Amino acid sequence: MKPPVGPDVGSPAVSVCLEVLKNRSDFVRASNARRQGTPGIHLQGRKRAQEEAVGIRVGYTCSKKVGNAVARNRAKRRLREVARIVLPEMGRDGWDYVLVGRKDLTASLPFETLLADMRRAMKKVHG
Repeated sequence: MKPPVGPDVGSPAVSVCLEVLKNRSDFVRASNARRQGTPGIHLQGRKRAQEEAVGIRVGYTCSKKVGNAVARNRAKRRLREVARIVLPEMGRDGWDYVLVGRKDLTASLPFETLLADMRRAMKKVHG
């Protein structure tokens, strides 16, 4: 059976591929740059030098203060989803972003509140 085709059918979901930070040195450089805290997310951002990689890069971190492994993983999954939605529209090419989970809040706040927090933090970091 063929999938339905035509103007009534929504376009397929397109995933924006963000490069993920993996080296500690990238996280440290971002932590020494611009920072903005909101109730649900702490955002760190830095503009990379010209000779560094192009595109938007993002990293996620949750310390043990966030909770046990289940809570940390839930918080990181939510941070990844927030970044997937917000960074393509508000992120800038040539920037590194690190999203830090907050104790008890990142995993439990309503998702719309997390999105609003991320958008507010992005405006402040770039403002």
